[in-house]
Parts: sequence; C-alpha cells; structure tokens
Amino acid sequence: MSSAAVSRTRSRIGRLVSDSLALTGRSLRHMVRQVDALLLSVILPVLLLLLFVYVFGGAMAIGTRYLDYVIPGIVVLTAGYGASQAAIAVGTDLASGSVDRFRSLPLAPASLLAGHVLASLLRNLLSTAIVVAVAVALGFRPAAGAREWLGVLAVVGLYVLALTWVSVLVGVLASSVDAAGGFSFLVLFLPYVSSAFVPPETLPAVLRPVAQHQPVTPVIETMRGLLLGTPVGASGWLALAWCAAILALAVPAAAWAFQRRTGR
Repeated sequence: MSSAAVSRTRSRIGRLVSDSLALTGRSLRHMVRQVDALLLSVILPVLLLLLFVYVFGGAMAIGTRYLDYVIPGIVVLTAGYGASQAAIAVGTDLASGSVDRFRSLPLAPASLLAGHVLASLLRNLLSTAIVVAVAVALGFRPAAGAREWLGVLAVVGLYVLALTWVSVLVGVLASSVDAAGGFSFLVLFLPYVSSAFVPPETLPAVLRPVAQHQPVTPVIETMRGLLLGTPVGASGWLALAWCAAILALAVPAAAWAFQRRTGR
C-alpha cells in the first residue's frame, strides 16, 4: 500500500473516530435531558433487585445466598434494558428528521450509529456500577479480585455492545418509534427464561432447553463464576462465542439497513 493510501486510510479512521465521539456526546446529552428515562433505567433494576431478594429470596433454596446468586441476573437485566433504549433513540432520529440534517454535514456515515452505540455502552456501565453498589450495600460480598472484576467488566461490555447493535438494527427497521420501543419487552423477558433467577434444572421441561441454550445463560454463568470465585467452565467461551456471533450478524445488518433507509 502506498504512503498516500495509508494517509487516506488514517484520515478516514480519524474522521470516523472524531465524528463518533461528537455524536456520542450528543446522545449522552439527550439522555441527561430525558430525566424520566434516565431514572427508570436506574430505578427499575434496583427495584427488581429488592423485589427478588426480599420478596422471593426467602423461598429460594439454591444452596447459596440468593443475593449472591441473583446479582449477575439483575446486571444482565439492567444491561439489556439499557441497550434496548438505543432502538428508541435511533428510531427517534429517523422519525424527527435529524438524520436528514446530519446528511448535510461532512460526517462519516458510520458515526451516526456508532455514536448511539458508544453512548449506550457508557450509560449501561454506569447503571451496572450503581446496581452493584446497591447490592454491596445490601450485603453482597464478591470474592473477585482485580483480574476477575476486569473479566466481569469485559463480559458486561461485550454483551451490551452486541445487544446494542441488535437494538440499533431494530430501530432502523422499525416503522415507528413505538414499534422500536417494543424491543425492550423481549430484552426484559429473555433473562427470566435463563439461569438469572433460578437454576435451569428447576424450570419446566419445555423451558429447560431454552434456558440452557440461549446467550443470556452463559453470560450470567461467566459473571457468577468470576464474582463468586466458582469455576467458570465452558461458559466463558460460550458467552464470547454468542456475543461475537451476534456482533458479526448485527453490525453489517444494521449498516446495510441504515444505508438502504437513508441512502448513505
């Protein structure tokens, strides 16, 4: 590759990064202004944590403290709900004409979607930190060291990244903002049919295979093992494979759908 081609490639990458960061800041400012949605994304997981620990926890006989068991499930639920909001944000941009205005600016086309994804990732990591802090206040005492916490952060970040790109794809394909908002129902429902709140073997026979062979369960089991100091086993590789497969499908699909809808 010639030096001129290398220079052009670096220029395009630099432009994409700077434009994506600028649009990430825009998305974060919109989140801050939408106080009700911001509070819901934090309050809902905390209320669910309190509900499961203090209302259902006494009836759960799973061989360990239910607070310790349920934390990874609540984290996944928090991350999933937060990621699903990207569908609404993308749908709103398309419906309001914001994307048409961006087309008149010298912005890298990929930065429009990347900004929403990066903002979602940052918001979800903050929400996750708040949920973990509340859990610690309730008595959660993880056995994780610095390396294990980095592993948890990586798993949560990868899961949020994969789910956010799916959410972006839904937002581009949805016919309206309300239709895009329907994605949050699926994301909230999926952890209930997993190992988030009860061991899969305690589920009815018809639901057990679903719980054992869906992406949420290995993500939860990986976090549970890292936080509690129990063997992770094959869950780590399964979680990585699921997230990588989702990203490999969702990223090009979202880019293609966005180009088809906007002509960019």
